Amino acid sequence: MILAIELIIFGYLGGCVLYNLLFSVAGKLFPKKNKVAGEVSSYCRIAILVPAYKEDDIILHAAISYESLNYPANSYKVIVIADSLKPTTIQTLEEEGIAVIPVSFKKSTKAKSLNAAFAQLDDNIYDLAVIADADNIPAPDFLQQINIAYQQGHHVIQGQRVAKNMDSPFAILDAANEIIANHINRKGANALGLSASIIGSGIAFDYQVMKQALQETEATGGFDKVLQQLLVDKGYKIHYLEEALMFDEKVENAAAFENQRKRWLSSQFVYLRHYFVRGFRALLKGRIDYFYMSVGQNMLLPRMLLLAGVVFMTALYLVFGRYLALPVSAWLICLGAFAISMMLPLPGKFYSKYMFTVLMNLPHVIGIMLSLVFRLKGADKTFIHTKHSKTTIDNPLVNVTGK
Repeated sequence: MILAIELIIFGYLGGCVLYNLLFSVAGKLFPKKNKVAGEVSSYCRIAILVPAYKEDDIILHAAISYESLNYPANSYKVIVIADSLKPTTIQTLEEEGIAVIPVSFKKSTKAKSLNAAFAQLDDNIYDLAVIADADNIPAPDFLQQINIAYQQGHHVIQGQRVAKNMDSPFAILDAANEIIANHINRKGANALGLSASIIGSGIAFDYQVMKQALQETEATGGFDKVLQQLLVDKGYKIHYLEEALMFDEKVENAAAFENQRKRWLSSQFVYLRHYFVRGFRALLKGRIDYFYMSVGQNMLLPRMLLLAGVVFMTALYLVFGRYLALPVSAWLICLGAFAISMMLPLPGKFYSKYMFTVLMNLPHVIGIMLSLVFRLKGADKTFIHTKHSKTTIDNPLVNVTGK
């Protein structure tokens, strides 16, 4: 009986570690190369949709940042979807020549805001739709890179979201998590022939594909999980475009980190239950990409919880190993494999500049994640807003992230 329990625990935690290691190595050794682009034959007409919920402090600066893009000004338009913005903020945006679509909902969600915008836009004007958050700032060549990928036949494109700020321990940890997620869940997935997982921003879609998918999307939390599942179900492969950078504000404190992770963790469990059966049905039909998105990703423990689990089990076996069936070496190997999978994606500069801060704050972060497991009730039905305030980019890793 004890052996069976040991094998189940080791099988699950070891399987999660193996996934991270496999995709981490794949992203490092077998990166999926983009076709060499020649002269740009044409420029797609792009609608940049920016849902902004109570983001009066930063939305003007973010919207104006798109004016400096290296892309023909008559080929793209920034559209702010103003949910609960102040009238003075809307007036200022309009005076700056930025298109604004005011919306109001009893229960706000990103999907509702985007659907409201699509309902008012002319379908015949745009080829592509880009979704950006109110705190995002694109790299100058963001649309150029997106345009090239679209011309190469990619209809769903996830850009590389990178940290806008690394000015607190939580921002550093958040930035590290994003680097690792980009490498494993996007670059590594594409390298193995699977779709990249999408994030809530820095995404580009064929306009009609996006409009149709959004009409079928109803989610309060986990908007990106529902959307990626719909797209993969329709047969689209999600392409990760590492060259297209979108800067994103990282959380600064424990309260913001907790709110954000609570939303993410809740949505993962909710959609695992929702897609579990149909995911296995898809696998039996050979639809590996759908199974990977619906079951494979959602069954994985979040990295901080996985670290806690593997460290705890390793310590348990070091102390009580003589009374247990599995050798302690199995858990030591598991812990080492997990460490390698997390270290491979991080650029060298991260270790010299930030590693000590990460190690000092890991126990606090792990404690928050463990506490959240017991406080998830209702989180998927509540819109949990993360407040933003950063208007400048300060990321010393920007030139090496993902390289």
